[in-house]
Formats: sequence, C-alpha cells, structure tokens
Amino acid sequence: MRKKLLLVCFLVPALSVFVAFFVLPVALLVPRSLDTPAGWAIYTQALSNPRYWSSLVATVLLSLAVSFAALVIGGTAAIFLERNAFPGRDFLVGMLVLPLSFPGVVVGFMVILLAGRQGIVGLAAKAIFGSRLVFAYSVAGLFVGYLYFSIPRVVTTVMAAVSKLETAREEAARTLGASPFRSFVDVTLPALVPALVSTGAICFATSIGAFGTAFTLATEINVLPIVIYTEFTLFANFATAAMLSVVLGCVTWLILFLAKFLPGFQVS
Repeated sequence: MRKKLLLVCFLVPALSVFVAFFVLPVALLVPRSLDTPAGWAIYTQALSNPRYWSSLVATVLLSLAVSFAALVIGGTAAIFLERNAFPGRDFLVGMLVLPLSFPGVVVGFMVILLAGRQGIVGLAAKAIFGSRLVFAYSVAGLFVGYLYFSIPRVVTTVMAAVSKLETAREEAARTLGASPFRSFVDVTLPALVPALVSTGAICFATSIGAFGTAFTLATEINVLPIVIYTEFTLFANFATAAMLSVVLGCVTWLILFLAKFLPGFQVS
C-alpha cells in the first residue's frame, strides 16, 4: 500500500507536467493549424513554399552545426579541465557555465557588442584592414550566439562523465605502447560517447527552438522560430503559425528519436 502511495505521489506530478506542457499544446496547435479551408493540405506548404522550406532547412543545419561545434569545443575543454588542476580552474569553470543563466536576448545583445556595426571585431578589422567586419545580424552571428549558450551544457555534462572514467584502462593502453592520441581515440572517447550523444541532442533541441537570440539578431536571418513569430504577429496567420510550430516540433522529435539509436544515447 505504501509503495502504491509513493508511486502515485511521484506519478501525478509527472503526468501533470506531461499533460500541461506536451499534450495540451499539441492538442491546441493541431486543430488550430487545420482551421483553414485547405485542411490537412496546409502542411504541404512547409515543403512547397520556398520561404518555409528554406527556413526549415536553415534551422536544422544551423542547429546541427552548433551541436557539432559545441561538442568539439566544449568536449575538449571539459576533458582538459577535469584532468588538469591549476590555479583559477574553478573560476574558469564557473565562467564557462555562466551563459546558462543568460536569457536569449542578452546573448544576442552580447553578439552585437562583439560583431555588430560598432562591435569589437568590427573596430579591430577596420583598424587592421580598413573596413569593418560585421556578421552579428547574419546566420554567422546566430551561430556564435547559439554556440555561446550550448558550450556550457557540453562542459558540465562531459566533465561529469570524465570524472567517472577509470584511468586504469588508459594507463594499460599506454603501457602496451599506445600513443596518447591512440589511447584517447580507442579508450577515452568511446567511454564518453553516451555523454557526447546525449548532450549533443540537448544542444540541438535547444538551438532549433531558440527564439530570443534570433529575435535580437533577426536582420538577415531566416530561421523557423522567426518565421513563426512573423506569421503570428505581423500577418495574423494563426493557422500557418500553428502548422509551422507543429512541423518544428515534429522535426525536433524526429532528430531526437534518430539520436536514440546512436551508441550510448541516454537522457542526461
């Protein structure tokens, strides 16, 4: 009886969150997207309309690129930080994870300060080459912004995974004549695959639906969250906005579903 009571106490909050944040939004979005004479045919617009299709492809490719770059940069930093002790290490780790506390708008503003028309990069480029380098308002700027808040997720996850690794296998590989690089590739990296895959999936899901950073930088950017916002606010095209939202959610779910079959996938 006590076990059943505990099960109910844990199950009810979980079901409440699932219903409130997944079932109800989907149950409202799908009928809203069909509130048009086209009916289900409206979903073909995601493929037939060049603007919608290009924004969808750009969003997916950008999110994949951000996830890959975050894994390379954040994973390398995490392994180094976990394996090496030096003065100021804890402070450096704290600074690396600090972006997790920033909202997307703040991240976008920081990208503008870095690579905007009056940004540090632009001023330095003008002083050296005689012309400003401005990329804050393009996909490159959005890439930097997404990468900025994706790296901390990788660093925290991979550092935790590295701390649990047994160094005996690496030492055995070195004893048998393996170089540090081969030891890392054959022993360390395979052991980190679960952490890398799971945190990469989280980075992708976060990037593909991020809005605040894209909204701050959206001058030459055509990603799906901005298109949804434009359809909803500027054109009052609620059915199309709902349809694109469903498509975005389905694409995200599909990528995460496929990632589940990669070696070592787990939710972290």
